[in-house]
Amino acid sequence: MQPSPGQVAQAGEGATTGEFFIPDLCAPRSVFFMVLLVELMVLVYVLGTSGLPDFDWGKLSLSSLFVQWVVLLSASLVCALRGLISGRSLFLVSLCCLLVVLVVTALSSMVAWRLLPHFNSDSSETWWLLRNLLVAAVLSGIMLRYFYLQQQLLIQKQLELQSRLDSLRARIRPHFLFNTLNSIASLIISRPESAERAVEDLAELLRVSLQEHERPTSVADELRLCELYLAIEQLRLGDRLQVQWDIAPGLLDTPMPSLILQPLVENAVYHGVARLPQGGVIRVSVQRKGNTLQALVENPVPEEATRSEGHQIALDNIRQRLSAQFGAQGELRIQHAEGVFRVEFSYPLGELG
Repeated sequence: MQPSPGQVAQAGEGATTGEFFIPDLCAPRSVFFMVLLVELMVLVYVLGTSGLPDFDWGKLSLSSLFVQWVVLLSASLVCALRGLISGRSLFLVSLCCLLVVLVVTALSSMVAWRLLPHFNSDSSETWWLLRNLLVAAVLSGIMLRYFYLQQQLLIQKQLELQSRLDSLRARIRPHFLFNTLNSIASLIISRPESAERAVEDLAELLRVSLQEHERPTSVADELRLCELYLAIEQLRLGDRLQVQWDIAPGLLDTPMPSLILQPLVENAVYHGVARLPQGGVIRVSVQRKGNTLQALVENPVPEEATRSEGHQIALDNIRQRLSAQFGAQGELRIQHAEGVFRVEFSYPLGELG
């Protein structure tokens, strides 16, 4: 999923003001790893105290029961308190979590001492309780520190990713602006009224594109940019430029990376339709297949056409952005055959929002 600048800023503030840095310990994945890690710790403890030849299976089972109970009950209580302590200072969140673990450990230790004779054979109840509280405090402190450092690392990665994406977006804006201004310049002498209308469309287009950082962009936002740009080119090319839209119902509010579809439409105009005396039809398709969004831009090109430097910049830019946001799941596919140029990109919907 792509973090917006506002979300990243809030995350950065949370690191210092107390955003709840502990993950959801009640999630199935978290529970699985907690059970596994605790069992491994208990196994090491029993191996160290009983030895391998005379391995104490009874001690392993009772110790596992006790420690798993303490850990899972503590995790459940921390999950239940998320709404109350989330947003508090880092110190208060850590202190609250530590107190929960210590209280659960103390109560569980006293109950286990009375109900399970195996635990009260080596020492007094006081030393048994103090030992368990000390172990719980040390391990809880280590885990809290780990969760905090993990959150800081995640925030750092988000900031680095956002900086990289901003840089890639900034590289494509001048290319888009120059092409649009060239289109307007071609209309000034021959069709001044159309040039004036194109300037108004450009102003609207720039206003929309500059607002994209204020909120996550959607398919509707990208289509709006494409329509504004095509309106400008329509004034220059007239009936030579035709557009066929194929947008699946219900996808307009679906998240889509900003300025990823419009550059492909721009390339389709400049390196395709505009170079053909008879013009042609640009096909824009946005479909959903399972949990993947697939977008396609297809246009006719001259038979002798080659990928120009400007064409390459936009495609490489989009490929890098997809890779930065979605890794191997973000794909860009290009086909050029029989006078048709087709560009298709796809990404998982669950990773952007």
